[in-house]
Order: sequence, then C-alpha cells, then structure tokens
Amino acid sequence: MKSNTENSFKDKWEMNSKSFLKDVLQEGSNTQNWILKRNGFRNLPDFKKYLSKKKRILDAGCGNGRVTALLNECSSSSTQLMGVDLVSSEVARENFKEIDNVIFKKANLLDELSGLGHFDFVYCQEVLHHTSNPYKAFENLCQLLLDDGEIAIYVYKKKSPVREFVDDLIRNQISNFDYSGAYKVSEAITELGEVLSAIDAKINVPSIPELEIEGGEYDVQRFFYHFFMKCYWNPELTREENVVINYDWYHPQLCSRHTLGEVKSWFEELGLEIVHEHVDFYGITIRGQKV
Repeated sequence: MKSNTENSFKDKWEMNSKSFLKDVLQEGSNTQNWILKRNGFRNLPDFKKYLSKKKRILDAGCGNGRVTALLNECSSSSTQLMGVDLVSSEVARENFKEIDNVIFKKANLLDELSGLGHFDFVYCQEVLHHTSNPYKAFENLCQLLLDDGEIAIYVYKKKSPVREFVDDLIRNQISNFDYSGAYKVSEAITELGEVLSAIDAKINVPSIPELEIEGGEYDVQRFFYHFFMKCYWNPELTREENVVINYDWYHPQLCSRHTLGEVKSWFEELGLEIVHEHVDFYGITIRGQKV
C-alpha cells in the first residue's frame, strides 16, 4: 500500500506531467537561476563547463524530468544520463521519448541501488526530505559515486517557529485529502501569495529573536512567507505551476526540515569533502566530493 507521500507525488506528476519543463530551460528564468546559484554556478556556461567532463550523471528523484532536462541540455552529447524515481519514472520517460541518451528507472532511494552502476555526478535535490530516512537515502546514493565523483543535495531548512507550526497545522489538516481536495486548498494559499505580492510596499521590521525573525527590509509577501506560512507566488510561472509548488509543500506527510550542522555531518560521516554550500531562507544545498 502506497504511503500518503508516494500517492501525493504520483498524483502531482500524473496530473502535471509537463510542469516546469519549459521554465527550467529558459535561460535567465528565476527557476533556472535558483538552481544554478544554490549549486555554486555563476551562469549556464559555468554549469556546462562543470558537466562537460561528466560521463555518467544520475538525477535521483527526477519527478517528471524537469531538472533532468537541464542536465541533458548542459552536458556532453556522449554523457549517459539516468533519472530514477519511486512513482513517476513513467511520466519522465514519456517526456523524454525522443531523446536517446537519457534512461529512466523506478527506484526507491532507501533500497539497494548498486544495480544502477556508478556515476561522476549525482544530483538529488528537493527529494531526501520526502523520504522516511533522509540520511540512509543519502548514504545509498554516495555508494554510487566514482572516485572524485560529486553529489549535490538540497533539503528543506528548519524554519522559524511560527512558520513551522502553521505549515504543520495545514499539512496535518489536508494530508488525508485526495489530490483534488488538497489542490483546492493549495489554490487558496496561492491566491493569498498573489494578493500579498501585489502589495507594492517595503516594510522595515525589528529583530525578534524569540520568533527567529531577522530584522531588516522586506516586501510584504516575502516577510509573510519567510516567517509565518508558505504562500508561494512567482509571476513567471503559470497559475497551475504556482499551485503545484504549494501543494508539493503541504500535502506530503513526509516533509522533514534540517539544520546546516546536521546536513554537513552527513558528508563528514561518509568521508566526503564539501566543495560548496549554500543556505537561504528555504533550504540547504551542499555539494561534496568522494576523495
């Protein structure tokens, strides 16, 4: 029997099989820039240079293949690219049916993965925090690295206490909803994000350490989003894509949040050298090398 989280992502990608595929490939888009920046790359040519010598790349938890598409676009034509996912490998395979050097397989990151082979680069972002044991999944992926190979992960960062409380409150209320019910709630949350974004004003707020609010200047939507509840809105995306991002946050029950120290300890325990780290309000990105 599938868990809530498995069903949540299965429904998400089957109902939104083409979401984000165009945006992630659009040079200069917010989505593409966010992926590049958090992973330590200045721009698309910088990322292409990094991937140019990679012979085998794994996109672990590939979803519909949106980042697989970016990896394929930026790597050599001779690179073998593999995407694996527990619930949506068929969706990704359909999206890439005319591309020969990309293969997709069904895989659970908590299971034995050695049958996938070894890789120069493993990309696993926005995935580990949706497993029941993020460290074990990370350990399994690290066992697939070739010598000098690198793994890049992104996990959710622990949020301020009020936002943690509100987000979990909503998550607990809708986790038993089916896709349409959870999507309807996510539509309302998306509309709230849009309304707040339309307020063309900056506010200066004091530091409140007890609430982990950092003092400074914020626009209204970002302040609300950072410290009180997630209500995502990005005008570059379609309304449906914005709703899916909020759905992705609130509907899956497995949605762990982490600290920088905790995630760095994973790399240290497995003998990986950290070559890049990036932390923002939303998450923690670390790239490490097998030495």
